[in-house]
Amino acid sequence: MSLRVCILETDILRPGLIDQYQGYGQMFKRLFSKQPIAAEFVVYNVVQGEYPSDDEVFDAYLVTGSKADSFGTDPWIQTLRTYLLNRYERGDKLLGICFGHQLLALLLGGKSERASQGWGMGTHNYKLAAKAPWMSPVVEELTLLISHQDQVTVLPENATVIASSDFCPFAAYHINDQVLCFQGHPEFIHDYSRELLEILQTNIGEKVYESGVASLAHDHHGVTVAEWMMRFVTHKPQVS
Repeated sequence: MSLRVCILETDILRPGLIDQYQGYGQMFKRLFSKQPIAAEFVVYNVVQGEYPSDDEVFDAYLVTGSKADSFGTDPWIQTLRTYLLNRYERGDKLLGICFGHQLLALLLGGKSERASQGWGMGTHNYKLAAKAPWMSPVVEELTLLISHQDQVTVLPENATVIASSDFCPFAAYHINDQVLCFQGHPEFIHDYSRELLEILQTNIGEKVYESGVASLAHDHHGVTVAEWMMRFVTHKPQVS
């Protein structure tokens, strides 16, 4: 039986990107189709106030990236905060990417803010700081495409760091068998990152732009992370 995953889409793409990429929900659907665990995905755009009805049942809820700040005060962010806390308290499995990674850290007792390190763009390498049975296939270090100027600066008390770098110490974490989050974007592809770099060139500065473009020569582990997320959702902890 395939998994059912609710994708809470927290952005509307820039006009120049919509025709080709539709939205983060569709980008995640394309990503998950490349990994082996059968799943179906239903996308709700929470910026537009879309949420599942109460009788909908999902195995997990995935919060996407966004141009918005996780610490922002927009009404839709406040509504999402309440919704996610409710889901967490019910024991539902939660997955967070970029904005979602930061928002869940913030909600569960950590801190997210504008990072003193500045913008991170292109492909980025992380050292793996933990091992877990759902982290299969195994990789020596993790490479993901990134686009962010905010970071998690304090983790929730019960969180375990999975991946880190000097630039982004809390790049991925999990909270027991319930929450799994990544700062990087497994759903990005090189072409999308290249277009983002062009769009953001004046904001991020020439140095970040040039190193970001050069970094796109390297591959990334987006499909691996997609499989980790699906294995995390299906993982049943051993009861001793």
